[in-house]
Amino acid sequence: MDTGREPLWQEEPAARPRLADPVRTAAVRAVIIVAITLIGAMVAFLCTLAGSWLAFPAVLGTVAGTVVATWAVLDVWVTRQVWVQRHGVQSQPSSTARELRRERRQERRRQRRERPTPADRAAA
Repeated sequence: MDTGREPLWQEEPAARPRLADPVRTAAVRAVIIVAITLIGAMVAFLCTLAGSWLAFPAVLGTVAGTVVATWAVLDVWVTRQVWVQRHGVQSQPSSTARELRRERRQERRRQRRERPTPADRAAA
């Protein structure tokens, strides 16, 4: 049943390809850890302003959280590098220099094919 209306949304291709599953998992984990660490830092700061006994443990927790958050962010980077190394990437030449190199390489191959070999010279 066609009503003549356009659909509410139209699917468009993504500008960038989706992250690989292991990389995305590491990135989500890192974001959650960083968010919790920032909340802990804010709690430590507010407890310090209030003069609460909880300030010292909160600061220690924030320091530990900072170490863990740094580790999590490095894990994203390492996971991405490992994934690219194992599975490769599809590169599409976008540079004009690559195109020129390809043309020169094809021209050299063509010239090599047309050049007579020593066996052809001896037969002549």
